[in-house]
Amino acid sequence: MLDERDVVATVRRLHLKELRLWVEMGWVRPANSDGGPVFDDLDVARIRLVCDLREDMSLPDDAVPVVLSLLDQIHGLRRELRGLVGAVDTQPDEIRQAIVAAYRTGSSR
Repeated sequence: MLDERDVVATVRRLHLKELRLWVEMGWVRPANSDGGPVFDDLDVARIRLVCDLREDMSLPDDAVPVVLSLLDQIHGLRRELRGLVGAVDTQPDEIRQAIVAAYRTGSSR
């Protein structure tokens, strides 16, 4: 876990004022501790992504939350799909085959 200053030292193209603004805007959601916000590896990756979106891709600030929301939805759907695949994998072979057949029939429409 990193504090604000550690994050700014790690992500060199980021300024403390920007980081605090992004947290305030909800673009990054660190955990809170007695000493202030603390950031994990996923937070740092998200901060790097925001830097890429704004600087490398010249995305306007009002578009950043839209892109972040869409990415969050994609990750959530992937997590749910992994759970569904895990549940299907626990079923007997005949049930798994029936699910695959039903999926193929439904996806060909």
